Amino acid sequence: MKTKVHRAVDRGYANHGWLEANHSFSFASWYNPEKINFGALRVLNDDRIVGGAGFPKHPHNNMEIITIPLSGKLEHEDSLGNKAQIAAGEVQVMSAGTGVTHSEYNASENEELRLFQIWIFPNKQNVSPRYGELQLNLDDRDNRLQQILSPNPDDDGVWIHQNAWMYMSNLSKEKELTYIMNNKGNGVFVMVINGEIIINDEILGARDAIAIECVDSFTIRSQQDAELLFIEVPMIF
Repeated sequence: MKTKVHRAVDRGYANHGWLEANHSFSFASWYNPEKINFGALRVLNDDRIVGGAGFPKHPHNNMEIITIPLSGKLEHEDSLGNKAQIAAGEVQVMSAGTGVTHSEYNASENEELRLFQIWIFPNKQNVSPRYGELQLNLDDRDNRLQQILSPNPDDDGVWIHQNAWMYMSNLSKEKELTYIMNNKGNGVFVMVINGEIIINDEILGARDAIAIECVDSFTIRSQQDAELLFIEVPMIF
């Protein structure tokens, strides 16, 4: 097993007043040559957006963009004609493909919005842009892995143009969980959203992460109740 720990305090940080962001990988004005990407995983931003604020219309292309609200409600509008609001317990995906313009705002004027935005390099270029969203059953992640994304439209969760999988799990204190790789040669980036766990003798707390490669499976043990995000991606793509 090959691992690299990413401590929460070592992430990039930006405070724009309306937006407070932590970057697991180089993004915007924050650049770390040792943290450009993890395989096909290019961006993992942990954003806090004040009430009524957000990102005005801006373009993307040839990127798979996944948004996971943690609290509050996100309002999305795009050039494909989609307009939607998503909240905690839902997941949103946008395959930018040949090009799409969208805006993202905090749907509330008074409450803050917390979310993860994740960018994954696709395995197909210049596909037709696509938008999707899904309401998740939170009970399905209690002490087990809940699949929220895969390469397969017929699987649980949303899907993207890449041999990638994403899961979330809520582990009770002193529970163990085994993660089995979907594809040989893939790696997994595990983010602790809240709580404390042990992987490969490393203790990880809230917003700490660990990048794992060269393994068929690994075990997670919770020290406290813990909320986890797993992002499995190809390391060569």
